[in-house]
Amino acid sequence: MTTSEDKAAVIEVLNLYAFALDSHQWPLFDRVFTDDIRAEFGPAGAVWNGLENFKKSFDMFHETLNNQQHRMSGHLVHVDGDRANSFCYGNWILVRDAAEGGPQWVGTGWYDDVLVRTADGWRIKDRIAKLVSWTGNTRVPVPVPEHHPDMATNTLAAAVAAGKVRYFEAISGR
Repeated sequence: MTTSEDKAAVIEVLNLYAFALDSHQWPLFDRVFTDDIRAEFGPAGAVWNGLENFKKSFDMFHETLNNQQHRMSGHLVHVDGDRANSFCYGNWILVRDAAEGGPQWVGTGWYDDVLVRTADGWRIKDRIAKLVSWTGNTRVPVPVPEHHPDMATNTLAAAVAAGKVRYFEAISGR
């Protein structure tokens, strides 16, 4: 594959993640993540290790919602052989009609991923997701307490300055 083809394939994987979430098609996670995925979400540092655990947890959480929509944008990809670093922004709307106080919660954040080339294509091996801001009813994503951002530590500028954005480290040769 050319570098351009690799980058396009990585972006396809990143977008497939959002489609899998919104369609509740958890088997599609097999096309997005490695079996030994490590995924860290939220300021509380919720961490999942292993694809089956990750799928089960996301299924349990998303089944409490009536609807959701995830959008990935601003894709950046750095390919280095059989390894890639990617960065993108995410926006999402979660809807739970029975939530006391209103049915919607809207969040924004970013994803910093390490991907590896497998026999079946590119897969995310390690994901860090940071919630930057939210609005709406915090009872919608309950019972997930990590949906409360720490604005000081989740800004992209602060994370880059602290050496915690792997994509930036990869493109700057650090």
